[in-house]
Amino acid sequence: MDGAMTVVIAPGTPLALDLLGPLDAPLLANALAMAAPCGPTLRRHTATHHTLQLTCRPGERPADRPGLAGRLADLLTDPAAADGHPGWWSGVLAALPQQPLPGRADHPAGAAAGLAASARQREVLLDAMTAPPGPQLHLGQLHLRWYGPLDRSRFDAAWQSVADREAVLRAAFVPGPGRGGSGPVVTVHERAEVPVRHDPYEPGGAAGGVSGGSAAWAAVLRDEREQAFDLGRPGPLRVRRVDGEPGAHGPDARIVLTYHQALLDAPSAQLLLRSFLRAYAADGRSAGGERRPALPDHLRWLAARDPRPAREFWERAAPPAGARTSPAVPATGRRPASGEGGSGYGHAVERLNPTEAARLRGWAASCGVAESTALHAAWALQLHRAASPGPGPEPLPVAFGVTVSGRGIALEGADRLPGPLANPLPLSVDVDPAAPLSRLLTDLRDRALGLAAYEWISAGQIREQAGHEQGWSGEEGWSGEEGWSGEEGSGRAARQPWTESLITFDRVPGRPGAGGAGGPLAEELAGELAEADVRVGPPEPVDAHTGLPFALTARHDRAGGLVLTAVGDRARFADGDTARILAQTALLLRELPEADLRRITVADALTLLDGLPLPRAVAAPAAAAPRLVTLRPAAYPGAGTVLLVPPPDAPAQCYAAVARAHRGLQALLTLDAPADATACLTALRPVLAAGEPLLLGCFSGGGAVAYEVAERIGAHGWRAPLVAIGGTADGGPASAQDLSRALWAATRQES
Repeated sequence: MDGAMTVVIAPGTPLALDLLGPLDAPLLANALAMAAPCGPTLRRHTATHHTLQLTCRPGERPADRPGLAGRLADLLTDPAAADGHPGWWSGVLAALPQQPLPGRADHPAGAAAGLAASARQREVLLDAMTAPPGPQLHLGQLHLRWYGPLDRSRFDAAWQSVADREAVLRAAFVPGPGRGGSGPVVTVHERAEVPVRHDPYEPGGAAGGVSGGSAAWAAVLRDEREQAFDLGRPGPLRVRRVDGEPGAHGPDARIVLTYHQALLDAPSAQLLLRSFLRAYAADGRSAGGERRPALPDHLRWLAARDPRPAREFWERAAPPAGARTSPAVPATGRRPASGEGGSGYGHAVERLNPTEAARLRGWAASCGVAESTALHAAWALQLHRAASPGPGPEPLPVAFGVTVSGRGIALEGADRLPGPLANPLPLSVDVDPAAPLSRLLTDLRDRALGLAAYEWISAGQIREQAGHEQGWSGEEGWSGEEGWSGEEGSGRAARQPWTESLITFDRVPGRPGAGGAGGPLAEELAGELAEADVRVGPPEPVDAHTGLPFALTARHDRAGGLVLTAVGDRARFADGDTARILAQTALLLRELPEADLRRITVADALTLLDGLPLPRAVAAPAAAAPRLVTLRPAAYPGAGTVLLVPPPDAPAQCYAAVARAHRGLQALLTLDAPADATACLTALRPVLAAGEPLLLGCFSGGGAVAYEVAERIGAHGWRAPLVAIGGTADGGPASAQDLSRALWAATRQES
């Protein structure tokens, strides 16, 4: 094999780098010294084909240096990057016996036993994969106070008994079968442990009973939310217990459950907590065998749905183009105040007291709607006011997300099934200031009832259908690229978001006197715990960050009040604006019940906000995001995709010569500008959603980013793609041929 060295990286453990071309031993030693702290093994196949394996012990690879294998490949393919200091790695370059050719057999996809992940699960995984650095997305929490003795062995045994009974606690995501994988599948292990951490009491610590305990406990909750889950291993739930001050009047311990929404939702956490408390009261043993229906039953039920009625419904019900989605007036170029953080999420809380909540509930009932519909109406008014703040507002469509339980489906026992059933769906309505307010309420009620019949459909599937993509493919959802992607020419949603807010009316626990189970603190369970001399406080939820700019959750507290919680992305909303939006929503919910529904119009309702400042938000920076550019389409559907990652500071059109030199069957895509791993993954999202074979390639210099992309794909349930590196970013014919040669080598490994 002639020409410069090219490299194909096969992610996995150990890492395998196929070195194709003449081996320059000093260059390899320099590269290893500069880029990789892991133990190397070199295999010689021929004079121009070697395989370098890097085995890293747990914790050996620095967490702040992602893409090390890619950086190593960059150095090997660009001799100018070497510094001439061989270091201590040169000892690994002794001649080694020839080994069999390592291909993807060393990193097999396998015929994964399991069930295809649902469309909603894949969207959650893609959200987590493409999230920028910062707070983890889709991690929810439930925490409570514990009064009385706590037996550690009994505590751990109770959680283990719950895991033995609940398939979802033994579930994990693995790549699907087929060339390049077909997206993640869910596998259920025979046994798995719930991670339980026990923290002893520390003065001034988190469990309370001393001054400063609340702040310390908030830090514990934040610390748990910042720890990512390894979704390739079973266990979407972890538990942390912090002891309280001995002999104090506060709780004896505080407990937090942290869970990932790819496998669990908020009602599931309540169900699992209830099961744990019952098992603890029974000396650490759960009654009965494995729960049915379980997560696999739900996945089978989803796979068996006829998509045609849902497709027909959402063709009519999807938000129209131009629907207004922001609860704030755009403030181009304005950033949140530096004193408010400028990053992460801001929080605000409002509360309707029990009298106000009862009045709202009665008023909604007199209109023939639920109180959740009254909340939707207040939010629709907010969206309309932000979109048309001047005098004489015009009729406008508005759109926002609403969370449905997913438990009203025709699967017996779905209401008792722990899993990721809760589902955010888009709700749109025309807000006409001249129309009676009662019409807005009934329109919202009817639309909510309509979408409840298809609450198992994911928002991504709806987007694809509304975007007139390639059609619905049953189990895999609507196939094709999602309408909101950044691909060139992919449609309106690349510039306009589908929704920018999510409204959730959480009915757990039920309000006093409402009947029902009442959550894990029902009387019969409290009696069982009392036999163990234990009492627990009401569980308190912490809502997951969804990645949307604004989320509002309403839930009844046990005193009968209605608590409204808002979470605003500080990249879009200053904390003051988040609080202002929530306060104005609460004002509407307090004042609307005073209205005479026989006379009040939407315009009259909007006057309740007259004189109040309009909230402001930074415009979404969608235009600045790198976009996919198609260099050459695929030869046929399903042939796969090659993404050519631009190296930093690469000239525009640097891969144009590769499109002419490489005659493969896959689609050749690149980005219109160099980008980091997060931006690459965001652009790749529609390709990953479709589950098509994927290969990454780049000139030398792009390897670190390309390999980080591959690692993050593999960490979220997809098969990590190979990374082919060759040539330099000069874009010349020789570099194009080198990269083409690496792409062919990677394609042969995949076949």
